[in-house]
Amino acid sequence: QVHLVESGGGLVQAGGSLNLSCAASGSISSINIMGWFRQYPGQEREAVARIISGGPPTYADSVKGRFTISRDYARNMLYLQMNGLKPNDTAVYYCAFFGIGGTFWGQGTQVTVSS
Repeated sequence: QVHLVESGGGLVQAGGSLNLSCAASGSISSINIMGWFRQYPGQEREAVARIISGGPPTYADSVKGRFTISRDYARNMLYLQMNGLKPNDTAVYYCAFFGIGGTFWGQGTQVTVSS
């Protein structure tokens, strides 16, 4: 089992920044993918950014150039630096872990961007 704890969500003005953090613990496989997803009310969860262990990140087109995903492997931390936030970035953001043993999700953290 992998346990994920998120932090860093909140309310910001358009054009502002937030840094989301995700702390992973438990049975963490050395080869894995971690990522950030977001979900609007009543809609499907969608991928925002993902990064394979030891590899490059990938991003949704809607956030390219504004968001940066990174990992601290020594501390089992995942981050999402969000710059130039827009009102349509408002959503619940989830940390995810994909590895041997299954897929695991964080509890979600609310990001709200005001106009």
